[in-house]
Amino acid sequence: MSKSKRIGQKIKRQARISRYVIYKETLVDYREKFWSFLGAFVGIGVLAFIQSTYLVKSENILLIGSFGASSVLVYGNIQSPLAQPRNLLGGHVISAIIGVTIFKCIPDIIWLTAPLAVATSIIAMQFTKTLHPPGGATALIAILGTENIKNLGYFYVLSPVLSGSLTLLIVGLIFNNMTKHRSYPTNSRLSKILKNKC
Repeated sequence: MSKSKRIGQKIKRQARISRYVIYKETLVDYREKFWSFLGAFVGIGVLAFIQSTYLVKSENILLIGSFGASSVLVYGNIQSPLAQPRNLLGGHVISAIIGVTIFKCIPDIIWLTAPLAVATSIIAMQFTKTLHPPGGATALIAILGTENIKNLGYFYVLSPVLSGSLTLLIVGLIFNNMTKHRSYPTNSRLSKILKNKC
């Protein structure tokens, strides 16, 4: 076989592979989108319902902005290492502790506390292997949040952060294992058990 013929076959093979990859990447799996929507709707909906029904009088907060970003991962990109339960819970809790600690130690110097909280939470999540991008926002909310959030102090770690993260996780475990096409957490015994129960 001549060199030019081999090059031609190689180019054709690469073209077939490229068409296949492009085709697979542009396919829309409506079932996947439906379960992502439903999981996110219920997860955030539960938090919003609890806050609007039970927490308004005490002026407590349960629904924080970083939970929206967590929902994108936990319901929309369930195979991502950043969406796994360890990352979801650990990333938020570690970042909340760091954010509150920095706010208590260096109050009212926002140009220092905001970047320090985010940067420190990233490093802590990396060291503990709990990297969860919305955790950076959780640390920042401890610094920039409303007076209600700042007044919570370390209680911010328990509620809204831990309780909200657990709520998102529980809804994720239910909705991400309701069909045979989805499995959450990725490659775990828990997802196999949940799949058998559902």
